[in-house]
Amino acid sequence: MEAAVCSLRDERGLLAAMKDVDVIFHLAGGERLGARSDLTTVDVEGTQAIARAAVQAGVERMFYVSHLGADRASAYAVLKAKAIAEGHIVNSGIPYTIFRSAAVFGMGDRFTVPLARMLHRAPGVFFLPAGGETRIQPIWVEDLVTCMVLAMDDPGTGNQLIEVGGEDYFTFRQVIEIIQAKIHTRRSLIPLSPAYLRILSLFIEQSFPEFPISIFWLDYLAADRTCALDTLPRRFGLLPARFAQRLDYLQQPFNYPYQKRGK
Repeated sequence: MEAAVCSLRDERGLLAAMKDVDVIFHLAGGERLGARSDLTTVDVEGTQAIARAAVQAGVERMFYVSHLGADRASAYAVLKAKAIAEGHIVNSGIPYTIFRSAAVFGMGDRFTVPLARMLHRAPGVFFLPAGGETRIQPIWVEDLVTCMVLAMDDPGTGNQLIEVGGEDYFTFRQVIEIIQAKIHTRRSLIPLSPAYLRILSLFIEQSFPEFPISIFWLDYLAADRTCALDTLPRRFGLLPARFAQRLDYLQQPFNYPYQKRGK
């Protein structure tokens, strides 16, 4: 296996990295840094540079992982950036497949692992935005990867935008209850106004750079993030993994102290 390292701003470096490459899987995004992220540089301009270099290099297909709810008119920065990035790919002329994915879970994820960290360290209570009633549809990381691999050999997925999600819909409250049961932790779940929780999250992010939840998670939970339940079986012949049965990785020891800025 060969590896090439270059900045998304370095189009010459991107072009060199794509020499003899037939297929690109574009997974890069800046949202994990929360309020400190640069979505314009990474998600928007970075995707545009990748697509432009891919066309010049003669790449045959580009796969991009976006979010359910991506919309250029969205009031939420990540969803707006993802939609603009999608547009750059579509307009570049390169054959593409865009997966608008539900929240992805698996070892080392930015979904269940941060939530488990917070529950593990929470002082008796855990705040739920909007009462935790937002519905989401977690998808197992191996299912998402399998869909992308199968799509490579399916001409019917060319130049398509495909929404994918897991085996069922869950409220955010249900997700937290499932994670609590898996890590043998019990916290009081307290509804809190999204506006107050956003202010609190911004303060925590600025004070503790290693804090496991970013402000963008609140944006994600501002509305239901779901798609058709039959997409994986119907389009890919794949039975989605059950959320509650794939969380054993959360039972590993929690060793994640939050480091305060400047320490």
